[in-house]
Formats: sequence, C-alpha cells, structure tokens
Amino acid sequence: MGATAVAILEGLNKDQLKTDLPRLQIGDTLNVHCRIIEGQKERVQVFQGVLIARSGRGINEMIIVRRIVDNMGVERIFPLNSPKIAKIEVLRHADARRAKLYFLRDRTGKSRRLRDKRRGLEVEVKSEPAAN
Repeated sequence: MGATAVAILEGLNKDQLKTDLPRLQIGDTLNVHCRIIEGQKERVQVFQGVLIARSGRGINEMIIVRRIVDNMGVERIFPLNSPKIAKIEVLRHADARRAKLYFLRDRTGKSRRLRDKRRGLEVEVKSEPAAN
C-alpha cells in the first residue's frame, strides 16, 4: 500500500475517532458503560475493572479490562472507538510500572491490589523573606 493510500485511510478513520475519552493509563480502575441491544430495547451495562492492557492505535485501539466475579477473573476487550461504548469513567489511578499487567491473572487476595498513585501533591517550598 502506498503512502497516499495510508493517508486516505487515516483521513477516513479520523471522523470515526471519539474525542470525549478520558486519559487512560495502565492500572486505572474504570467504569466502562456498554450499550446492549436486546430485541427492540437498548440498555447500558457498566463493567468495572482494572485496565491491564492497551493495544493498537487510531480506530483500532483496544483495551483489556479485568475484574473479579465470584472469585473468577473476567476480562473483556473493548474497542475504544466503538459506538457500543457509551462512556468511560476513571475511578482510581494506580501506580503501574509495566505496560501490560498480565501478572494480575495469577494473583489472588491482597497481592492483587495495586498501589494508589498520588496525584496533585505539592511539595511545600520554604519562601525566603523578601529583601528590603
């Protein structure tokens, strides 16, 4: 595929990209609101879990969200720019030192928890008295 063909495809896909997505980082606890269509009815279902992986870019960007239900791990893969995703909320930021948190699949109990990332803490600076 030539460079012009790639530019044309990116231009077409740019219209489909969502602009209202929050800043997502690995380790964040998310609420993903999914539209579910059952017959003629449409409802929104919330999936809450930890963001363990991101992949792709542009229109093909995907996230993997993991949660624990009845001591069983459940992972869902969401395309970020899908119209089926109504909204994504970030509930909590955690300190992750890896790009993929697949090691959480083997963890249970307290070792499964991630440390909170402390945001917005300002270091107190001692000010010197003004010279007259």
